[in-house]
Parts: sequence; C-alpha cells; structure tokens
Amino acid sequence: MTPDTNPAASVPNAAEPAPAFGWNRYAERINGRFAMVGFVALLLLELVTGQTFFSWLGLR
Repeated sequence: MTPDTNPAASVPNAAEPAPAFGWNRYAERINGRFAMVGFVALLLLELVTGQTFFSWLGLR
C-alpha cells in the first residue's frame, strides 16, 4: 500500500479526510459502504420476493 497523500489524514486527531479523486482512504471507505448497502439491499430483495438474485434476473 502507498502512504496517504493527504497530510491531515496522518495526524491522529485530524478531522475526516476531505473528498478527493483517485485511490485514497476516503474513496475506499465510501466504496466499501456502498458495497455493504448494496449487499443488504440484495438480501432484502431476495427476502421480499422469495426468489434468488439469479432467478430475479431471469438467468435461472
């Protein structure tokens, strides 16, 4: 891993890192949160419809 380019992120008591483009901790954190929300949404979809994801898409 490469060190974070945001110097404020390396200070222990600094505020949350600001949004920035490229590979950085902020982007990875947001990406992970969206992935978790999507996974929970998929589980809820399967629970509500009673079908698997693949059958819901028409692949099975």
